[in-house]
Amino acid sequence: MSISSLRSSFWLKVAIGLPLVAAADALFFMHRPGATLGFFALVWLAAAALFRKGWVRDRRGLAAAGAAAALAMVMIDRPGLLAWVLFGLALTIAVQSVRVRDGEEAWRWAQRLVVYAVVAVAGPWIDLFRLNRNSRKRGRTLKLSGAVRLLLLPVVGGAVFLGLFASANPLIGELLSRLRLPPLTGDTVARATFWLATLIAIWGVLRPRWRRRLIALPSLQGRAVPGGAAASVTLSLVVFNLLFAVQNGLDLAFLWSGAPLPEGVSLAEYAHRGAYPLIVTALLAGLFVLVFLRPGSETATRPLVRGLVMLWVGQNLLLVASSLLRTADYIEVYSLTRFRIAAMIWMVLVGVGLALICWRLLTNKSADWLINANVVAALLVLTIVSAVDLGAVAASWNVRHAREIDGQGAQLDLCYLDSLNGAALVSLVELEQRAADPVLKDRVAAVRARQMATMQAHQADWRAWRWRDARRLERVARLAASQPLTTPVPGRRDCDGWIMPAAVAVPTIAPAPVAPPLTSEAGA
Repeated sequence: MSISSLRSSFWLKVAIGLPLVAAADALFFMHRPGATLGFFALVWLAAAALFRKGWVRDRRGLAAAGAAAALAMVMIDRPGLLAWVLFGLALTIAVQSVRVRDGEEAWRWAQRLVVYAVVAVAGPWIDLFRLNRNSRKRGRTLKLSGAVRLLLLPVVGGAVFLGLFASANPLIGELLSRLRLPPLTGDTVARATFWLATLIAIWGVLRPRWRRRLIALPSLQGRAVPGGAAASVTLSLVVFNLLFAVQNGLDLAFLWSGAPLPEGVSLAEYAHRGAYPLIVTALLAGLFVLVFLRPGSETATRPLVRGLVMLWVGQNLLLVASSLLRTADYIEVYSLTRFRIAAMIWMVLVGVGLALICWRLLTNKSADWLINANVVAALLVLTIVSAVDLGAVAASWNVRHAREIDGQGAQLDLCYLDSLNGAALVSLVELEQRAADPVLKDRVAAVRARQMATMQAHQADWRAWRWRDARRLERVARLAASQPLTTPVPGRRDCDGWIMPAAVAVPTIAPAPVAPPLTSEAGA
């Protein structure tokens, strides 16, 4: 068999796919994923490379495969759902890149990925059907009657002799008594579902599907947009600029300059109420520019309109910067969380999108260029976020700026630090060593001890071992060598380290015995 036919062999894919499914079951089913997730991703990538020809000659395939390998290394250090999804995306692009023309737009790639995901669900059964059809065409189909005649004697005869041996030999009988089908329980159904989902994902990479006919990006070129006359757009831009000038002026007065707010309005309330609605405002502004000021349209060619658009986009960028400052001011009062970090990253992406819209208008770029640029920016940010532990960033900031440490800022939320699942361990140790209040030191030590014990238990399981957690424990060991850690007071603790009061047993009072009623003789 030639190398080409070997790679296209259906049964060779079965021989490689099923061990991968079994390995995934042994490593991940009902187990906490650790560095094994990254190693499994590397093996999966290597298995896909055996069947997808042309990766070496295709720069996009090489780039996507390199990105998949880098994400696999990230998962060895810090396994996570985002890194796994990005790895799957890069691997899918790599296996499909050979048959996709150069310069394919992100819009068409998105359609290919959706079709790939949908068709992959039926992929194994489609291949079995095709294999059976090809076998019939070549006259190699094994008829059912012939198969029955072939297997009847060995199966029945073997069963009879096995039954006799089982009755004669207790060892064989005991072994057969242990061989039984697993009971249909929730665990069995969950494992079967896991196997099926894993098989579909792996088979889809080994046998990818393509779609030639795709939907073109909707174009408004040459079409009149309702309300899109040049005079109406110009008047709208004047009104919008005036309204945005009022909002930005208030932000400059109260947020940027530090002027006192009116009585009854706190800075935290002012910051929190405006952070997210103003981002929606910026998104609507970007949509307005996309629809009514398309490159080449009548409105986009007018100097006055272009000047008003530039002014308005600039005001939107100031609005996004003010939203970032609002969020930062809110964090100063209510501490930092992973969600607030993600919100600030989203705000930066909105600002980048507005700048790209403005650049598209100035340089007459196509809509495909705009989509591609935004997709690249979003994927780059998501890749960075998958490698950076936002929980550790939030914990480090909260510990450094806690009111219990510097007398200012937000009150320390130990319950939130406890919910970060070990990401706050190093920060808790540093806080424990810096805390002067013995009560706070004891609370922090209790939370730290619980987090440390959980992490050490996970690290003891080779399936759940993580390189980043190993480095955290090494960092804690170095800190403890310079200053011994505190032993918390024994007792059950709440999430914030406070000792939970012991349950008070309520004594049960037995009912008093009831005297028997007096009889007539007793009365006498």
